[in-house]
Amino acid sequence: MRIVVLGAGFGGLELTASLSDEFGDALDLVLIDRGEGFVFGFSKLDVMFGRIPPEAALHRYTDLVRPGVRFVNAEVRAIDPVGRRVQTDAGSFDADVLVVALGAEYDPAATPGLIDGGNEFYSVAGATAAREALERFEGGRVVVGVTSTPFKCPPAPSETSLLPHDFLVSRGLREQSSITQVMPFGVPIPPAPDASRAILAAFEERGIEFVPGRLVAALVPHRQVALLDDGTELPYDLFLGIPAHRVPAVVAASGMTEGGWIPVDSLTLETRFPGVYAVGDVTSVGTPKAGVFAEGQAEVVAARIAAQIRGGESPATYDGRGVCYMEFGAGRVAEIDVTFLMGQAPHGTFGTPSESDVAEKERFGTSRLTRWFGAGSSTSG
Repeated sequence: MRIVVLGAGFGGLELTASLSDEFGDALDLVLIDRGEGFVFGFSKLDVMFGRIPPEAALHRYTDLVRPGVRFVNAEVRAIDPVGRRVQTDAGSFDADVLVVALGAEYDPAATPGLIDGGNEFYSVAGATAAREALERFEGGRVVVGVTSTPFKCPPAPSETSLLPHDFLVSRGLREQSSITQVMPFGVPIPPAPDASRAILAAFEERGIEFVPGRLVAALVPHRQVALLDDGTELPYDLFLGIPAHRVPAVVAASGMTEGGWIPVDSLTLETRFPGVYAVGDVTSVGTPKAGVFAEGQAEVVAARIAAQIRGGESPATYDGRGVCYMEFGAGRVAEIDVTFLMGQAPHGTFGTPSESDVAEKERFGTSRLTRWFGAGSSTSG
């Protein structure tokens, strides 16, 4: 059985590791990705605030050597979900089982003025540019704004509102500066009320303004104002923005999407095309767009493919649970545990921000890299 996996992010890497661990050299799996390597989302904050150089955030796919797995570094040019055939720069690949895990791409140009007048920090290049902007910043109005929904990692805007506070304090610039966050939700993290209350309390303690229920529709660079979706204006001296997200163009052209994303069975991650699964940010499964959810979905798909290889049914279904770690500044991190299941209200728990969870967050990253790339990997490069 030939398995073709498109995308080597959280979903693609976990799926590959699971099947390789079980079948070894008997596995026939092709993993395709155009990138140089894997990057944790939280590494971009490390880059933006000068904790690591940009090159340390990249974990190269050349280090990915697994039994039964062939890694192909190529651009996916076309996907035929009916025939389960993929066209790439490195040729075509036919699959018995096809898994689409190509994630969401960023489209800063979708927000007028963002490229010329602001900084997105969701890509490594954007985080690097934001780092340089922060280093030049001499105080003033900082605005952190979401430009569209859905977007990856719902806690990230709040992290990026709290961390500049510490940065400005360390530079002696906080007293002459303001920080404002624009968020499309009524609270920072709706499924986790305790987390939202803690974030809002942290904002109040630090003098950070929270603007709920609004999106940043555009920037006017020459006037240095952000235009919100209700027509109001918000002046800024430094804008840090979450860019619009969309499926990769090759996925949109494949005929797999509805409403901009790939619909899947919420329990099995199967698409409407036989033998084709989709996991992670490229789907509309109903969970937030974050790596931990892609990882959990990949575990289910791996179990179902493994059962198919062995010749049996798999009882594995997706539970919608994910655990992530949010930085609160001042050297503290909090664990947020949330569950999203179709037909149920999302719910979650929140751990008090602590220094001990800093190490837990590091362990989370290191354990994934060790599993996917080998014992020599670490989150710092």
